Amino acid sequence: MRRPHVKKFTIAITAVALTLSLTSCGYGPNAATRLVKRVTDGAEATVTTNGSNLSISNLLLVATEDGSAVVVGTMVNYMDEADALLGISAGGTTATLTGEQNLLRDKPIRFEGETANAKAVFAGVGAQAGKNIELQLAFARAGVVTVNVIIRDKRDDYANVTP
Repeated sequence: MRRPHVKKFTIAITAVALTLSLTSCGYGPNAATRLVKRVTDGAEATVTTNGSNLSISNLLLVATEDGSAVVVGTMVNYMDEADALLGISAGGTTATLTGEQNLLRDKPIRFEGETANAKAVFAGVGAQAGKNIELQLAFARAGVVTVNVIIRDKRDDYANVTP
């Protein structure tokens, strides 16, 4: 005697089980894909040491044709007391900083873009797109902060970045 309803039921259960396991829906609120918070290539950091409250967002480097690496990102101080960016270094090399370096309350320092008010360049370091590197950011109050950033190539949103 044939039982077609058992075969259909088995196929349905197998399909549901595969769907849940292959799409990670079965892993609930702790699934790795649900815990991703970065929406850009840039690194994010919050500094709350030494009475500071700094936000660092969208921080990355852009490799240029001459082998330089240009810093892209934004830094904001949320405290009434001012802080200052003293320097940026990577792998023993220090970036040349120009423009705004004082972090006043709610007055961001922006590296690159239409509203940029600062520039930081690692000249001739042989930057290679696709690599990650640790940047050390030195602040007057907050101290030294280390952030792991990606090196992007000079295209798309970063096509107009210059050393």
